[in-house]
Amino acid sequence: MENRFFYRDVLPFTAMIAVECTNVGLNTLFKAATTRGMSYYVFVAYSYVVAAIVLLPAPFISQRSRVLPRLNFSILSKIGLLGLIGSACLILGFAGINYSSPTLSSAMSNLVPAFTFLLAIIFRMEKIALKSTSSQAKILGTIVSIGGAFVVTLYKGPPIITQRPSSAIHISQSSLDPTWIIGGLTLTAEYILVPMWYILQAQIMKEYPNELTAVFFYNLYGSVIAAMVGLVTETNPSAWRIRPNIALASIVCSGIFGSFLNNAVHSWALRIKGPVYVAMFKPISIAIAVAMGAMFLGDYLHLGSLVGATIISIGFYTVMWGKATEEKDNEEQGVGSLASTTTQIAPLLQSYKSERAKENMHIHV
Repeated sequence: MENRFFYRDVLPFTAMIAVECTNVGLNTLFKAATTRGMSYYVFVAYSYVVAAIVLLPAPFISQRSRVLPRLNFSILSKIGLLGLIGSACLILGFAGINYSSPTLSSAMSNLVPAFTFLLAIIFRMEKIALKSTSSQAKILGTIVSIGGAFVVTLYKGPPIITQRPSSAIHISQSSLDPTWIIGGLTLTAEYILVPMWYILQAQIMKEYPNELTAVFFYNLYGSVIAAMVGLVTETNPSAWRIRPNIALASIVCSGIFGSFLNNAVHSWALRIKGPVYVAMFKPISIAIAVAMGAMFLGDYLHLGSLVGATIISIGFYTVMWGKATEEKDNEEQGVGSLASTTTQIAPLLQSYKSERAKENMHIHV
């Protein structure tokens, strides 16, 4: 009994907290590296290369261990499109962190369920019954989350927590910070693309049900695409020269801990505890990001980030509660709605199965 309790309760909780700390830590490490001059275009390209090298044995091992369909042109093309979307997400995400902070990125990552819900409606994967409590909760949560995103993007506000002496603070108290707004907009664009990445990934998994092999080819495509973009944007050859310092550490850690270990832990936790349990840990990353940013980057916690993150988190849990209520009702009634039928295509809750985000996208997409 004690072993069962440890395996099903203590270990998943500890693992999820560790994953969120790792994700935010990788973002913080990236921010520290870019402040020393590393280009995020170069970072994305190299992190994909590291992940591809780590996963290089996967296709050979999987072909021996199980019977799989052939990797035809259709599947490889879809994985290539996945790599294109993923590279765009990573570039936008790291650009957003570069312009703002890991704290803002962690707050904005909670927009994924809201944007997934909106895309599901647009592509007619989700039906809306206005008289249904679950639909009302998802609509309200989406509106609240988007409202919170406007707050953190447009209102930076004064710093309320800092480890620097007050005499050293020379920050403009203006609500509208152009750099902060650019960071918020690029992060918003990233989290609009993230649900598309999940939908396409789920479709690929149906056709080729082997995660490690698909992720290997995804990282291979991503490294090529990111390298092409980097060669156009970074014409200075010295930008591609990585020295054994914090830049190299951030690239290696992102490739190994982001693309490989985080995916493994999330997949295991989903199987043991379910998607609702995994998703509940996302807002914790905001507090972790604030603590790490203050300790390692000397960042400020701004009033706008605190207020906006609180609003987004409320919207996040409202959407999640609505979806959980809907699935519970479907199970009790024994009738599968269109939303539950398309869960295998664009799952609102299972959108966290691949999450770095940042962090899934910041870390491994």
